[in-house]
Amino acid sequence: MKPTTFRYEERDGVATLTLDRPETLNSLSFEIYAELEALFAGLKVRREIRAVVLTGAGRGFCSGGNVHDIIGKLLQRDSPALLEFTRMTGAVVRNMRACPQPIVAAVNGIAAGAGSVLALAADIRLAADDAKFAFLFVKVGLAGADMGAAFLLPRVVGLGRATELLLLGDTISAADAERYGLVSRVLPADRLQGEAQALARRLADGPALGLAMTKEMLNRELSMTLDDAIEAEAQAQALLMRSHDFREFYEAFVGKRPARFEGR
Repeated sequence: MKPTTFRYEERDGVATLTLDRPETLNSLSFEIYAELEALFAGLKVRREIRAVVLTGAGRGFCSGGNVHDIIGKLLQRDSPALLEFTRMTGAVVRNMRACPQPIVAAVNGIAAGAGSVLALAADIRLAADDAKFAFLFVKVGLAGADMGAAFLLPRVVGLGRATELLLLGDTISAADAERYGLVSRVLPADRLQGEAQALARRLADGPALGLAMTKEMLNRELSMTLDDAIEAEAQAQALLMRSHDFREFYEAFVGKRPARFEGR
């Protein structure tokens, strides 16, 4: 089912998801969370989609949960209903990380609160030079640990930086985000979308099975010992050595032609 709360396009194996409420800097509603959860769950079995770009329309990437549409209504809910909501928002991130396709976040403008975690949950983050990040949950009276932020952020920027960002909730610039390791590259705003699409195209043209396995192993090995990780990687590589793409590389090399990976 095509989402109704944001723009979604597919072209030549690349899916582009554009949050599309520019008048509120692409703030989130209950309906958007639900459709994001369903979309990323569905992509898990869409083999024809090879890469995903996540971005926002207008001047912002995503300003997080809308104050009136989300916070105001949450104050009227009982405890079971609140837990249902927080589990749903966490499921969005869980589904993004479980999605076998690489996800490129093109962060234009502000990524705040849940918006910053959506960017964090992507595999690669590119930022416009005017982008800003704010893990501001504490500023609304909640824990900085939300939607998996306290799990993912230390693994991306280190425990010290993550502690500072989650405890203070301060807004940081794109330049600081790059210095912290939160984003891979900072680009002029007018080049951001083109660079994100080019990166997604490069990933989509790559060996889908190998990329999916890489993402899965990065997720799994976060909680493994070194011995367990080495054994898991040995088994994963042995499995992929039976794939079409591995043989295709060899045949392309011998034939002195570009490899045509099919993701099988």
